[in-house]
Amino acid sequence: MLSKCANPGCSATFLYLYQGKLFRLDTSIESLARIPVREVTRPSRRVEFFWLCNQCAAELTLGYNKGTGITVVPLPKALGRAASAS
Repeated sequence: MLSKCANPGCSATFLYLYQGKLFRLDTSIESLARIPVREVTRPSRRVEFFWLCNQCAAELTLGYNKGTGITVVPLPKALGRAASAS
């Protein structure tokens, strides 16, 4: 369940879908658990949701790093300014 902004440095709490930006990530359980697919008889799917508050979504997005998982990533400067202007 979503409870706060995905940015670890932000304490904004999730209240409404229209505030901020919601991300859906479809992953296989095997990739999250680092179990080789050949050892699993039937791949399972997992859906995770992440949310960035309005303030963070104006400057950040989410990225995936194989070693650490989901991370916040700065938007390119032009995109960050365009998002905050709208």
